[in-house]
Amino acid sequence: MSEAANKYDDIINLPRHVSPTRTPMTNYDRAAQFAPFAALTGYGDEIDETARLTDNEIYLDEDKKAELDGKLREIRENIGELPEAIITCFIPDEYKQGGAYVDISGKIKKIDENESAVIFTNGEKIPVNRIYDIKIKSVD
Repeated sequence: MSEAANKYDDIINLPRHVSPTRTPMTNYDRAAQFAPFAALTGYGDEIDETARLTDNEIYLDEDKKAELDGKLREIRENIGELPEAIITCFIPDEYKQGGAYVDISGKIKKIDENESAVIFTNGEKIPVNRIYDIKIKSVD
């Protein structure tokens, strides 16, 4: 036999030590000491972010642009009545290429020519070049 095997012959068959003052650890707690841990903190979040889908922005043809211009003109003509509308617009994603189309609804306060944006009474601004569709609710 090798010298290393003979080195522990005097203790190899001794009974396991049991403390007279401490209660033995349960098998569940003992196993928990060897449970895997998150060595790559945040890696799961990165995987989820990569898997998250975004939409590509749709570029409007001339007919759709003319339609939207007409609706914006109608809103501008009735701005004193705070017209109500649902605007579908493209919101670019902060973290990856693409974004999402969302519907924003409410009363429109003004159309700012300098900023080229539609401004709702709640302060939300939508850049005109991000607008995909406008549904004007009937003005009473």
